[in-house]
Amino acid sequence: MPAALRAFDRAVDLMKANDFASAEAILEAALDRAPNDPNLLRLLGVSLTRQNHNAEAEKTLSRVVRLVPNFALAHENLADALMQQGRLDEAAASLKTAIRHNPASDAANRKLIEVLALTGHGGEADEAFRHSLEADPDRAAIVEAMELNRTGETRKTEKILRDILRRNPEHLDALRLMGVHCARKELYNDAEAFFRRAVDLAPDFWLAWINLGAALNEQQKFDEADTAYKQALKLKPQSVFTLEKLGANSLFDGRHEDAVNWLDAALERDPAHFPSLLCLGHVLKTVGRQTEAIDAYRRCAAARPDFGEAYWSLANLKTFRFSGAEVREMEEHLEAVSGKADGEDSEIAFSFALAKAFEDRRNYGKAFDYYSRGNGRKRPTLNYDPIEFQRTNDRIIDVFTKEFFEARAGQGCGDDSPVLIVGLPRSGSTLLEQILASHSQVEGTAELHYLLRLATETGMTRSDGVRYPECMLEMKSHHFRDLGREYIENTERHRSGARYFTDKMPNNFTGIGFLQAILPNAKVIDARRHPLDSCLGSFKQLFARGQIFTYDLYDLAHCYIQYMRLMDHWNAVLPGKVLTVHYEDVVGDLEKQAGRIAAHCGLEWEEKMLRYHETERAVKTASSEQVRQPIYSGSVNLWRRYEDELGELIDYLEPVLLKLPPHQRPKSLMNR
Repeated sequence: MPAALRAFDRAVDLMKANDFASAEAILEAALDRAPNDPNLLRLLGVSLTRQNHNAEAEKTLSRVVRLVPNFALAHENLADALMQQGRLDEAAASLKTAIRHNPASDAANRKLIEVLALTGHGGEADEAFRHSLEADPDRAAIVEAMELNRTGETRKTEKILRDILRRNPEHLDALRLMGVHCARKELYNDAEAFFRRAVDLAPDFWLAWINLGAALNEQQKFDEADTAYKQALKLKPQSVFTLEKLGANSLFDGRHEDAVNWLDAALERDPAHFPSLLCLGHVLKTVGRQTEAIDAYRRCAAARPDFGEAYWSLANLKTFRFSGAEVREMEEHLEAVSGKADGEDSEIAFSFALAKAFEDRRNYGKAFDYYSRGNGRKRPTLNYDPIEFQRTNDRIIDVFTKEFFEARAGQGCGDDSPVLIVGLPRSGSTLLEQILASHSQVEGTAELHYLLRLATETGMTRSDGVRYPECMLEMKSHHFRDLGREYIENTERHRSGARYFTDKMPNNFTGIGFLQAILPNAKVIDARRHPLDSCLGSFKQLFARGQIFTYDLYDLAHCYIQYMRLMDHWNAVLPGKVLTVHYEDVVGDLEKQAGRIAAHCGLEWEEKMLRYHETERAVKTASSEQVRQPIYSGSVNLWRRYEDELGELIDYLEPVLLKLPPHQRPKSLMNR
C-alpha cells in the first residue's frame, strides 16, 4: 500500500476517535513527501476545522480547490471553515460550487438551505430545496410528510417517514423529522434517539444538533443539552439562534449568570433579536431584577410589535400595569393577528395580556371574555384526555393500597432530605416554598421533573408490557432503594449543601405513593386553595409549558376532582404523610401555618420564615414577584369577582363546593 494511502487511512481512524491533533501530525508528515496530494490536503483541512483552526483550514482547502477545481467535497469542506468564521455568504458560494459538481450530495444541499435561510435568502433557500428533490427520490415524500405534519395528520406523517427509513435507515432528513414528530407527541426520549442517530451520521448537521438540544432540555438533561447546543455553535459560531438556545437552557438549569452572558452575546450580534430579548427578560425576572426585566420585555415588543408573548410576559409579572395606550396597541395587534395561521400563538398571548389589563381596571366581564378567547384558542392545540387521566388515577389507586405499603414497610432509600410541595397550579405552592426556603436548613430548588419521570420509566423496558404503576407490585426491595438513590442523585445538581431541599412540582400529587415506596422519609406538603380560586387562577394563566388541563373549564373541574380524590386516597392509606396547608389560612395567620410547616418537616422554628419576602433566591414561577412582597389578602376569594361568569365551573364543581361551609360557597349553592 502506498505511503500516502496508509497515512490517509490512519488519519481517518484517528479522526473517527476524535484525535484530530494526531491526525494532523500524520497528514503533515505525509505531505512533506507528497505536498500536492489533494486527498491528504483535504483531510488536513477537515482536521484543522474540527480543531477550530479555521483560518488555516480555509487556506489549506482553498489550495485543494485550486489544484482540483471540480473536487466537490473539498468545496463543501471549505464552506464549513467559512461558516465557522461567520462568513456565510462566502460559504453559500462554496456550497453552490460543490453542488454544481455533485448535485446528489445530500449534505451540501442541506447546508446550503440552512445557510441561505440564516442569511435571509428565504426564496433562494426554497429554490435550493426544490433542486435537491431532483437528487433524492425520497425528498418528495419528505415534503409531503412535512405538509401533513403541519395540517395535523400525524399518523400519515409517521407512516411516510417510517417507510423512508425502512428503505434507507440513514436518511438524515427522515431521521430528523421523525425526531420532530416524536417531540411534538412529547415522546422526548424517542426524539432524542432519532436526533442522536442523525448527528452520528452527519456531525455537521446543525439543525439536528439544535433539535437534539431541545429534546434533551425537555427531559431536564441540561448538561447534555448544553453540549448539543455548543456543538451547533461550533458549526455556526455567529448564529444568534444558537446563542439564544444556550441562554434559555442555562435559565432552565438555574445558571442565571451563564444565561445572561449567552443572551448578551446574542444581542451583541443582533440587538433587535426578539427571542433573546424575551429570554433575557425571563432571566432578569427570575432573579428579581424587575425593572431590567420590564426594559427587556419592552425592547422585545418594540423589535416585534405583533409578538404577543412580549406583552403577556409583562402582564405575567403580576405587579405590572399597562397604560391606556398600551391596551389600545394590544387590541390593534390582536385584531391584526386574529385568524392568521402563523398568528395563533400571538393571538393567544395578546388575549391573556388584555384580560389581565382589564382585570386590573376591575372590568371583570371584559377580562373574562379575553381569558375565554385565549383559552379557547389554546385548548385545540393540546393533546389532553381527561378520561385517560382518570383511568391512570384508577390504576394508581388500585396499586398503592394500604396493604401495599404495609408489605413494604422499611424498604426504600432512607434519605429524608426531600420536602415535596404538591397541589394544583396557582394554589400557593410558590409561597410555601419561599417560606420553607427562608429556613437556614432548607434550600429551595425548582419544579423538578425527576419523580414522575422515574415513575413512568419504571418497567418501560419489560418485554411483557407491564408498566407503571402495575410493575411496582413485582419490584424487589433493592429496586425501591435504588430508585430512591437515583432520585437523590438527580437532584444533587440543584443543591448546594443545605440539610433539606424543596421539590415544588405541583403535579407530583399523583406520585406520592411512588415517593413513599422509594423515599419513605421524604416529607410532603399539599398546597390547597378554594376550588374556584384554584381553577380560576389556572384558567387565567398562560403557562410556558405543561399544565395542559388548564385551558378548559370542564378539564379544570375534572382535574380538581381527581386531585381531591387522589389526596383523599393518600391520606387514607398513608395517614400523616401529607400536611395540607390552605392558602387562605396562610394569609390569615402566617405564623401559625409556618409553625405547622416547620413542625411537619422536623425543623426548629426560625423567625426568618415570617420574613420570606426578604429571602433572595431565583423564583421561576408566575408568582415570582408576588412572593417577594409581604403577606397580603388581595388574592383571597378572587373568584367572587367573576362569580357571574363562572356558572359552568360552579356546576362542574358542585359536589366539591357543597362540602364547604355555606359562607365559602357561591350564592347559587349557599342554601343547599
